[in-house]
Amino acid sequence: MATRQQLTAAQREFLTLVTRAASSNPFSDEFEELQLQIAGCEASVPPAERLKLTVERWTEQLHNLQAAGMTSFKQAEGEDREILRYACLYEIYHRYLTAFDELIAEQIEAGERSVPVPFASKALTLFARRGFNADEARRYFAIIYQIRRAFFFIDRGLIGRSDCMQRLRRHLWNNVFTHDIRLYERHLWNRMEDFSTLLLGETGTGKGAAAAAIGRSGFIPFDDKAGKFAESFMRGFIALNLSQFPETLIESELFGHKKGAFTGAVESHDGVFARCSPYGAIFLDEIGDVSVPVQIKLLQVLQERTFSPVGGHEKLRFRGRVIAATNKPLEQLRSSGQFRDDFFYRLCSDVIVVPPLRQRIQEEPVELDDLVALITTRLAGHPLPVKVPKNYLWPGNVRELEQAVRRVLLTQEYAGQQPAEPDWVGKLQAGKLDADAVLAGYCHMLHDRHGTIEEVARRTNLDRRTVKAYLQKHRK
Repeated sequence: MATRQQLTAAQREFLTLVTRAASSNPFSDEFEELQLQIAGCEASVPPAERLKLTVERWTEQLHNLQAAGMTSFKQAEGEDREILRYACLYEIYHRYLTAFDELIAEQIEAGERSVPVPFASKALTLFARRGFNADEARRYFAIIYQIRRAFFFIDRGLIGRSDCMQRLRRHLWNNVFTHDIRLYERHLWNRMEDFSTLLLGETGTGKGAAAAAIGRSGFIPFDDKAGKFAESFMRGFIALNLSQFPETLIESELFGHKKGAFTGAVESHDGVFARCSPYGAIFLDEIGDVSVPVQIKLLQVLQERTFSPVGGHEKLRFRGRVIAATNKPLEQLRSSGQFRDDFFYRLCSDVIVVPPLRQRIQEEPVELDDLVALITTRLAGHPLPVKVPKNYLWPGNVRELEQAVRRVLLTQEYAGQQPAEPDWVGKLQAGKLDADAVLAGYCHMLHDRHGTIEEVARRTNLDRRTVKAYLQKHRK
């Protein structure tokens, strides 16, 4: 039986910092401050060097603990045991961080085939030495893999130094792990199917990248007998743009159909709900375009987690997550009856607004250069000197920027398209608006940009009902 030991005050203080860092959002200011404290360095130190110092200081503390005979968190009691448990997870996470990153790259290359995990046996053995039983070891091994995937897709798929992009990355992380990963790893790691997500934002802002970051970051159990994870994260994410299908085919694409269910159904077909794995997610893009009857059927899937193919009667189980997106103003659709309130409330466990490019550039002008460098690197393998318009609103957002870069590479120029100036702006400049009309127009502009009444209320410091009244006034 292991000897019970107690942490010293200094050890407890340091490991408490480690515990807080291990459970905080890596895209938050809190995490950065904790990492600086653990590393014992200033904010001017580059992130890579900061991480190196963090690992070095933690390794030193770990050696001191082991030299004192404390090799398992179960050797401590009470609060010390919980602190040491997270410290052990922190140790294993950093020890296999590079190996997991290499595994992610290999899995992307392999596609839908789950690849072997050669370091799994050693990692699980280390979990056992640190006091975790076999079930806990497999679960935490899978959670660490999930953490690295989430960081990879959020960090690399949604770059940007602007405040709004930093907020977006923080929000996406919380969407995957909740605001406190300790809550997630104890109670919710296998229950996230009940948390649907609604992405709002203009066309071309990157809602698809945000959805993929969520959908490819779900929990996937590890199969120690097979030596690999239960499935590839590349298989688990299914995207469907609802606006590209005629009304007569949408139900078939969603729920599938039986042979002979309608004219032209010469064989049975599995819809996205049937193809989605228990560890995957479905991305329903342009959800604002679907008809009310389809909304009702989708609502039943979200409520009951079951569906039936067109022309069939059997109830099939759906266990994945649902992510939906629209570029349309939902408040207008809801008030007109085009988008059902009950359907909205089933989709809005979390509502995430993806900011437009003009807002990103306004907050951080160098972000335009960063994006151009990223796009040219994808095209040519390294950054190229490309000049795009600086004082331009980019109505097509990042998608337009990508095409603009291609056009500049081909023709050396891109003039862009100047959108028509809102009528209220012209009247404002001519001095033809009273204060109420100015506020109504401003609220409408913000609502077009950010998508929700709540965000307009926050930015204008008005209450929600006042904002709604101004929006209705502007539309008259």
